Amino acid sequence: MPQNRCPQPTEQCRRAADTRAENLFTSLGNLVSKGVEGEQKMALILTAVCIVVLCLLTVMWIKHTRDRRELELHSITPEALHTLLTSKQEILLFDVRQPLDLLAYSEIIPGATRIPPRELLENPLLIPKEKDSVVYCTCPSDKTSRVILRRAQGLQFLRIKFLRGGLAGWKAKGYPVERYEKSFHLDTRN
Repeated sequence: MPQNRCPQPTEQCRRAADTRAENLFTSLGNLVSKGVEGEQKMALILTAVCIVVLCLLTVMWIKHTRDRRELELHSITPEALHTLLTSKQEILLFDVRQPLDLLAYSEIIPGATRIPPRELLENPLLIPKEKDSVVYCTCPSDKTSRVILRRAQGLQFLRIKFLRGGLAGWKAKGYPVERYEKSFHLDTRN
């Protein structure tokens, strides 16, 4: 039988019951209060997470915008390159495809000079600083050309662009290519 039970409802029993009820409500109030504090902490954590996600999205958007601007400023379309080449303007053209890409597609834009990307990254002066130059590759999103471009820009090469769409973009427009006959090495260094 539970303790503190009064056999007969007396004043003392009522006070004890009131005290127990008061204690129960105080305990419930404390639990609710802690629950509210917990909810406030959770809301604060969720707010912080949302702010971090928003900041990351903003940084990604800024990078995307910068890359798009770089694309416009430092690229040339196949049409524009074809116009420059047919008008006999002095422009240097460099094929910077990876060796396996060259093995798969042994074609090159007429007048282009083949330079393996690793050699060009190790010695950017293979491209003259004082002449207008265009590099191209076959990577999705022109990845190799962009790497070469960024490296060259870091060394203050201001007259270099990459061919938007690379060799595939050039060929898609029906512009001429020629067979690449020179020997080359597959780069197996890491």
